[in-house]
Order: sequence, then structure tokens, then C-alpha cells
Amino acid sequence: MELIRVFPMPGSERGGNPAPVWLAADALSSPQMLERTRDSGHESVFVLRASDPAAHDWRMRYFVPRHEMEMCGHATLGALWLLHRDGHWSGRPTTVETLSGTVHGRHVDGLVEISQPRATVQAVGEVLRDEIARCLRITPTQILGTVLNASTSRVKTLVRLQNVEALHALRPDFAAVEALCERLGSTGLYPYAVADGAEATVSARQFPKSSGYPEDAATGIAAAALAWGLREAGLVGEAATLVTVRQGEAMGSPSAIFVRLPAATATTEGCWLRGEAWAMPSPSSKESHDSH
Repeated sequence: MELIRVFPMPGSERGGNPAPVWLAADALSSPQMLERTRDSGHESVFVLRASDPAAHDWRMRYFVPRHEMEMCGHATLGALWLLHRDGHWSGRPTTVETLSGTVHGRHVDGLVEISQPRATVQAVGEVLRDEIARCLRITPTQILGTVLNASTSRVKTLVRLQNVEALHALRPDFAAVEALCERLGSTGLYPYAVADGAEATVSARQFPKSSGYPEDAATGIAAAALAWGLREAGLVGEAATLVTVRQGEAMGSPSAIFVRLPAATATTEGCWLRGEAWAMPSPSSKESHDSH
């Protein structure tokens, strides 16, 4: 296993989200993968031979400490970064088999990029909006605009707040998150605020439904869903746009996730996630998410 830190803020020595990566993991059973993930305390990715080598170059499976996931953006990026570093992947366009479908990868300007499909975006009703406010321990009037459920690989609930200070001051009722997400049909609350004076830049926090930890330092598929939500809300233009999502700042683990949105006229194109990655020393003991 190698521990890869993915999506650190450029210039930060600590930011981003750790991703344990197991290469050549075909001999591991599902219970063994889950056990290793619990021991690591982080979203983990296991790289296997593709079910059909003619269709995909690799198969990847993803786990959080409580269960298997369909796809994990930062873990996929970390695995491809490691495969490239170790000479198993040249950086040419590649395909990865996941439970959520085919993910494409490429190496551009020294960074790994992975694909995500166009998001489905739907408004959340007013009753649930009030429940979201209670869960976040704010008033409904502190939520700006329409709450959206947006999904590329998994549904995330996008909640816009008035400023970054209000976002970082959130102290949610974590015990209520899972039941609320069940009602929302969502896998996590993703409150965000538009950054002052920075074009196409937002700060966000991820409170997952049932991952085994209360907050996540960098969430690629949530950032992808948010980028499409920003376009739906008219907060980014219709030209091709690079959206910057800052996450993990309130946890002391500043992260930067970059989402390349196509032009609005390119109605069949998805988006691309990119960010920095590097290898971390293997911890001598389990590092918890809330210690980032």
C-alpha cells in the first residue's frame, strides 16, 4: 500500500486528502479490502485487472470504513498518479472500470485528470430546506438561492451560504446527517460559498452521509457536481470554465480541486477533475480525518 495525498492546495505542505492505494490487489477479497480500509481510516482504492481488457485498462474498487462505494474521485486520481510514477501508465488516455461506469484518465501539463459525466441537477423542496438549516444549525434565511441535489457519480446536496466566514463557522448536528441525507436521496451535504474577488472560485465543506467520519477534506465528485450546480445557478458563465473548489480549510487541511467545465453549447460533454498529488510517508498509526 502507498498513501497518496491528493488535491493539496498548491504551496501547502499538508493539505489535501490521503488516499491509500493498493496496486495489484486481485488476490484480496471484499472483506479484506474493507478491513484494510478500516485500518487506514481513509477512502481507499484497490487496483485490479480489468474484467474485459479490451474495454478497460484497469478495474478499481473503492471503500470507506463502513462500506464499498461506486467511485471515489480523489482515490482514482491518486491511483493513476501512482501508476504513472511507477511506470505502469504512460500518461496516454486510459480507461478505468468502476461500479459507476467508465472513468477516463489522462496526463495533462504534469497533472492527472479524470472524467466525470454531465451532472443531473434538481431543486430540493422548501420543507427539506428547513431541515437542512436545522442540521447545519443555521436559520433558513442564511441559505441563499435554491438548494440543489446534483450528481455526476453520486448525489450531493449543494447549499449556498452568504460568505466563506459563515461556511467555516458551521457546527452541524452530525448525528442528524445520515437520516437527513436519506430523506434527500443524497450521499452528503455540500455547503459552499463564493469566494470574494476570485473568478469561478468557491469554498466548500463535505459532510458525508455514512462514511465513518464526519467531514471530508477533499471530495472530487462533490466538486464536480458543484461545478455543474454553479452553472445551473448562474454563478459561472456559459464559456468553457476552470472552476476552483477549495475544501478542507476548516479542518486545517487546505485542498484545491479543479473542475474543467465544457462550454454550455457542448451539450454532450462531461467535465474533467484535476489536482496535485504526491506520496506521503506511511503513518505508524491510523491518522483520523478530523486531524488533518
